[in-house]
Amino acid sequence: MAVKIGIVGMNGIGNHHAVCHKEDELADLVAVCDVVKERADAAAEKYGVKAYYSLKDMIENEPDIEVIDVTTGGIDNGSWHFEPAMEAIGYGKHVLVEKPLCHDIREARELVAYAEKQKVYLGCNLNHYFTEPAARGKQYVENGEIGELVYCLAKMGFNGGEANYGLAGSDKVKGHPYFHMKAFLTHPLSVMRHFCGDITHIQTFSDRPGFRRNAGDVMASINSIHVRFQNGGVGYLLSQRGDAVYGLGGWWSLEMAGSKGTFCIENCVEKISYWKAEKGVPAISTPIVPEVTDYGTTDFNRTFNNRLHAFLEDVSNKVPFDQLRANGRDALAVLEYTFAVIESYERGGEMVRPHPLPPLHGDPLFLR
Repeated sequence: MAVKIGIVGMNGIGNHHAVCHKEDELADLVAVCDVVKERADAAAEKYGVKAYYSLKDMIENEPDIEVIDVTTGGIDNGSWHFEPAMEAIGYGKHVLVEKPLCHDIREARELVAYAEKQKVYLGCNLNHYFTEPAARGKQYVENGEIGELVYCLAKMGFNGGEANYGLAGSDKVKGHPYFHMKAFLTHPLSVMRHFCGDITHIQTFSDRPGFRRNAGDVMASINSIHVRFQNGGVGYLLSQRGDAVYGLGGWWSLEMAGSKGTFCIENCVEKISYWKAEKGVPAISTPIVPEVTDYGTTDFNRTFNNRLHAFLEDVSNKVPFDQLRANGRDALAVLEYTFAVIESYERGGEMVRPHPLPPLHGDPLFLR
């Protein structure tokens, strides 16, 4: 049976979620909500559902709604997530939140704790690893074809350069130095954690190019982040917001190297290559021929369909709370890393240990 859904926040990303839900056999979009009446009315007409202008009214007038999809924005693309998510959880509804989980780390910790207390599903749109190349990479890891982690290299951001630059006019961006960190680092950090596990140490050097400085732009748009994983491997993340054009691997690439093999994903959805470490392989002179799987797609937007469908699958199947894919705890982890990035930057590149995650208690209905 389809899951009944209400969406709150009907700007661009809310409409994108609505299209995904309308295409998904597991979804039954019932209503939309926005404090801007015109947005709610336009979306309601477009998708053939009811319009509401407060979340309270939507929930109380549509008691059969099971999931509230929070697609609000705000400062750094996240300051309007906490309030509607907490309100929906208070009504006992399952919640899916756009990234970042919250704008403030203290609110994020409270949100995750409240969802656990109320025994509802809390998920986040960590959509970047809901792809065919990522699934193949996870197979390499789980099949033992990577072995012990040696390093992970990630490049994620936006292609651009000086010729394409324009000073942001939006108040959610303008004057906020950590916009890129808070609005985007959730994605690459979540992918690194998905493959390599928890991060225990972070060191950051960030800056902005001259053309941003000359325009009065305060955003720390170039992020060079060195990490240590709990399992002993090391990693590096380079993220920039349209300050240059990415080279090899494209705008989104991740290389995971271990004692038994290495894989590299290029352009997120496009392809994955795997190099096997074998005895007798020359150290330098002869290149190793990789196994390449090219999926023949460049449509990044399908990651939204994949991720939303996975959430609805998990809700429908009533999976244990800690086994919900891309759950609130996962989103909190990468937000803790983001705030550690900010702290390291503010302290001139000092090494920072992220705040520990809350303990896992386990669901007594599933633990035997």
